[in-house]
Amino acid sequence: MSRVWDVPVDDSTRVRDVRVAAEEASACAALPSSRTATAALVATELATNLLRHADGGRILINLVERGHDDGRRVAVQLVSLDHGPGIPDVAAAMRDGYSTTVAASLGAGLGTCRRIANDFDLHSAPGRGTVVMARIGHEPAVRNQGPPPPGPRAGGVNVPLGRAEYSGDAWGRVRGGDRLTLLLADGLGHGPKAAEASGLAVKELRGLSELPPDEILRSLGRALRPTRGAAVAVAQLDTSAGQLSFAGIGNVGARLRTDGAWKALLSHPGIVGAQALASVPVQRVPWHADSLLVLHSDGLPSRWTPPDDGVLPGCDPAVAAAVVLRDAGSAARPVRDDTCVAVLTAGGVSRHGSGT
Repeated sequence: MSRVWDVPVDDSTRVRDVRVAAEEASACAALPSSRTATAALVATELATNLLRHADGGRILINLVERGHDDGRRVAVQLVSLDHGPGIPDVAAAMRDGYSTTVAASLGAGLGTCRRIANDFDLHSAPGRGTVVMARIGHEPAVRNQGPPPPGPRAGGVNVPLGRAEYSGDAWGRVRGGDRLTLLLADGLGHGPKAAEASGLAVKELRGLSELPPDEILRSLGRALRPTRGAAVAVAQLDTSAGQLSFAGIGNVGARLRTDGAWKALLSHPGIVGAQALASVPVQRVPWHADSLLVLHSDGLPSRWTPPDDGVLPGCDPAVAAAVVLRDAGSAARPVRDDTCVAVLTAGGVSRHGSGT
């Protein structure tokens, strides 16, 4: 299980709350003091920008693995979401020191956040708002490190119901040869017991990278028997074959965008860990350079509208996941459960991204 922080930013007192949450997350990730200070600075800037430019929003802080290059060590992922007017001049906003209002701000701005974070990306659309993501790892960011290497990428965001300490949902990824496998698990109910089930599914995935999705689900069915069980979806991309294989048990949703159109991938009834999985149907579909896969738990509204945005496949997957999360909900449609969104992209590079 990992902690999740969901901090509303609706007045100036919340800037301190976001900074404290970033410091707590850094302690959970065992970041050194220098990187903890970096996380606190980024958190302060993101929260201040929400108040200054968007009339408020929220900051989500998750603990995530950055991948093999960082030895699977946990990083602090900060995501800022708002429904504001958007950024009219992103290039100007990304310059170090750019600031239109200095109140409650350290004046560093998004440009410095991008420079000191290990990974950084943003998505902004006029009238819809802005999503900014920064990940802070154990080692200092490498300046001028350039875009991430080509190839598929996976990422996500996780939000607990009622800003609880833990989410009963979890997502994870694992690579094996030419295959990248993405998993999303929704533990039954919510709270620590649900988090135990979903967390175990993610942990077990690390040893199952060579198996196809149906065999992964069968293995998880055995591993999750001591828990209350979970709904689980597994998507596996074979880059050499250009094919995506999908299998799901329970109420985890999946939408695939390819060639500019969206289609649903269907999960089947059941609970992983509650009964033996005799037959697990697998769907296989082509994967293209513009493809984008969204997995989500049932905390997202059942009839959410996929974004009609050709920029998203080039964004960091966590940014794409946050855009889906933000646009699918509203104050008039509060979430009914823990909510997790995980995204798989073909690996296009955002104009504003950095890191791996």
